[in-house]
Amino acid sequence: MAVETHPPYLRIAAEIRRRIADGELAPGDRVPSARQISREWGVALATAAKVLTTLGREGVVEARPRVGTVVAAPAPVPPKRRGSSARGDTLSDHELTRERIVRAAIEIADAEGLAALTMRGVAARLDVAAMSPYRYVTGKDDLVLLMADAAFSEGAYPATPPDGWRARLELGAHTLWTVFRKHPWLAQLSPLTRPLMLPNLMVHAEWALGALDGHGLAPKTVLDLHILLYSYIQGLAVNLEQEAQAEAATGLTEDQWMDRQAPAMDAIVTSARYPVFSKVVGAFKDGYDLRLDELFEFGLGPLLDGIAAIVEGRPPRR
Repeated sequence: MAVETHPPYLRIAAEIRRRIADGELAPGDRVPSARQISREWGVALATAAKVLTTLGREGVVEARPRVGTVVAAPAPVPPKRRGSSARGDTLSDHELTRERIVRAAIEIADAEGLAALTMRGVAARLDVAAMSPYRYVTGKDDLVLLMADAAFSEGAYPATPPDGWRARLELGAHTLWTVFRKHPWLAQLSPLTRPLMLPNLMVHAEWALGALDGHGLAPKTVLDLHILLYSYIQGLAVNLEQEAQAEAATGLTEDQWMDRQAPAMDAIVTSARYPVFSKVVGAFKDGYDLRLDELFEFGLGPLLDGIAAIVEGRPPRR
């Protein structure tokens, strides 16, 4: 009897291809994540990541930020196994760069969250030896800082700021929110009390501080206002990654989770212990939808009004 010699990642990739070909997984459906593959087939996370990398290179699947890895559309015909050329068109070690490592790591964190990031997983995604990335970064902690600096660099500002401190702060807030929205794991990196000294994060700080400078404010007031604005943006953005983690852990979407809370919510609303809460919630005939983008816009205005009371020495707008 012949002995099966195919590497585990090829056998797993073939099984996922079969599920797609048989219609068990349709275009747009999520395929098992690296952690799910690891659990289902009993392989290391690096092997699981290599499965997704292989299928991605073949065009069978594609990674979508904050969704995960899904079946590509249209689903292609499974390719034939390569012959004796083991490396094929894969990245060779001498082509590896720090920038490629950082970009691959960001793609993993965007698709599956920072908790799924490992040095072996990055190596598997790039299809290089497990230790190769260590020639460019000292370890995961070093890599995460490089990822964060690269992500923050994506928020650029015009050479000529808009007129007025408020317009400048508003542009800075929207720019940072866009960066956090694209890379939700960024908001999880450090508490406000332990700021990261990253050059590209300081670009955002310099923009905000420049808007507040020159209005006769004490240096402490200028810094406090900048930190207050940043904490508002980061504080909302923290929920982006936490929601993704909660969905991954429970298998429930936000709407599905809320549906399961309906009996508990009804008990609270009808208990007469919380009359104001019951009145406010009861005003929503179709339920209240919490949308972070809308909440960000809603809260930014009053926050800037409050800053105006300090910068311009006048009461905030009502």
